[in-house]
Amino acid sequence: MSCPYVKRYIDLNIEVLKQEFINALSGLYPSEEILSFFNLLSEKYLGLSRIEIALNPDQKVLEEDTILFEKAIYRLKEFEPIQYIIGETDFYGLQFLVDNNVLIPRPETEELVDWIIKESQDKSINILDIGTGSGCIAISLAHSLPKALVSGIDISEGALQIAKQNSQLNKVNVTFDKVDILNIEDKILEMNLDIIVSNPPYVREQEKSQIEPNVIKHEPVLALFVEDNDPLLFYRKIAQFSKKYLKKEGSLYFEINEYLSKELIIMLKTKGFNEIVLRKDIFGKARMIKCKR
Repeated sequence: MSCPYVKRYIDLNIEVLKQEFINALSGLYPSEEILSFFNLLSEKYLGLSRIEIALNPDQKVLEEDTILFEKAIYRLKEFEPIQYIIGETDFYGLQFLVDNNVLIPRPETEELVDWIIKESQDKSINILDIGTGSGCIAISLAHSLPKALVSGIDISEGALQIAKQNSQLNKVNVTFDKVDILNIEDKILEMNLDIIVSNPPYVREQEKSQIEPNVIKHEPVLALFVEDNDPLLFYRKIAQFSKKYLKKEGSLYFEINEYLSKELIIMLKTKGFNEIVLRKDIFGKARMIKCKR
């Protein structure tokens, strides 16, 4: 990467590196977040935990490692998410590779995964994750539900490559395929599914002002936004798909836009779904829905 570096130190110890890192990002992020960034980068680049850093402040840092921190500072000044910089993140107790082809997994999505797992233990079931992205939902389900047959689809070739790598990384067998859920009517798929789950694009264009700049600038727009005039587009298409490929009494799970829960429930009822359950996340926001075919 070509970037303007901060001041180069050849003979540098970990404490000086830490202070220079903090000073370079001061005013751009809260101090606690800067320290968190430093600890994550130290573990990634130096193999040192937060405790090891505290116990060995005089440990020398190689020049090539200093350059890695300088590049990270430049990217952080551009508000690139730290997960993209280190190339990985944790989700539901597992490690996932991430880059700008995929959304960074969120805690509320972990809650959706946990809901499915708790209701599906010890069941031999077929699960499809629509809009799989990094594969975090599908892979977490496959890891926690060993009797389940899990697959994922996405329109993005880049996302599918990451998902396949994550499947190998976490040693689970998940099938990933390139499918555009908005243009699937002419396809004949061999599916007989017990569960369909999706975290589709649901942020309306009018809500962009509420989104953090690091998300707007760096995360894939294709996976985030939907037009204001048809905010339920993906939910409607997935509901239509589910009526065809979901077993009778099969379950459909969605992560949702908290502002559109009422409209979504009405749409699902008109499509013939029942036993609709709306759940709030840990912050009290309506973010998940389950319904039955």
